[in-house]
Amino acid sequence: MKRKIIRIDEEKCNGCGICIPNCHEGAMQLIDGKARLISDLFCDGLGACIGHCPEGAIEIIEREAEPYDEGKVMELMVPKGRNTILAHLEHLRDHKEEEYLRQAIDYLKEHNIMMTPENTKEHSHGECGCPGSMARDFQEEEKVVSTGPAAGMIASPQAPSELRQWPLQLHLLNPQASYFKNADVVLAADCAAFAMGNFHDRFMKGKSIAIACPKLDSNKESYIQKLTSMIADTKINSLHVVMMEVPCCGGLLQMAQMARSNAGRNVPVKQTIVSLKGDVIADDWV
Repeated sequence: MKRKIIRIDEEKCNGCGICIPNCHEGAMQLIDGKARLISDLFCDGLGACIGHCPEGAIEIIEREAEPYDEGKVMELMVPKGRNTILAHLEHLRDHKEEEYLRQAIDYLKEHNIMMTPENTKEHSHGECGCPGSMARDFQEEEKVVSTGPAAGMIASPQAPSELRQWPLQLHLLNPQASYFKNADVVLAADCAAFAMGNFHDRFMKGKSIAIACPKLDSNKESYIQKLTSMIADTKINSLHVVMMEVPCCGGLLQMAQMARSNAGRNVPVKQTIVSLKGDVIADDWV
């Protein structure tokens, strides 16, 4: 499987930082006066940053994908200096990638590089992308329920959310995030949750989720690559495709089947078709 990823020519980069806010994955930061890709894991290869580089210092390359290896990433980070290492560690910590953070710390210890996660708390590196794309695993966060006026929220105890992670949109998702490992995954059409009143209870309980629109979304090849990685690398248990009865929604199932074929792993795939009024009109393993 080939994967697209950006490459930055540091000789051309003038450190203007225009590209940083346009990296929706938060994979780029401005460090030591240069734009740096501080996490291969979070770069989706869409190239949103390229059109904003006035020096032409960013390009997309395509390479054979390998399962994410934190040790290899650290090998690339260390020569770029302390600030880049700190930014990478903080990035992993903020995205709740505890296992990869542990591997990074182990690498530093093995190579006698004196640096700890606590150092990152005092490290300032500026903008790192859209806060709305920061990965969060709600199962690992403390659940706090408050209905007082200071909470600024209206409690809804009769309809609890079954959402276990953030983000949801497939372009923003990291296919190797911890909440996908050995998980049952729902791939849902954007409209499905609006059509069904009991979508959370029926489809999301105890599962991770990705949402997409096969008609309106761009770069669907990236979707197939991410789904392939979920199946082949992250070893998801199953993939449940929930789509509307409209013809264009069939593209979701096609992407799931292509990803399964590309991954070479026969993960169970189920399809559920929802009517425009929210009724289930088909529910089959495919």
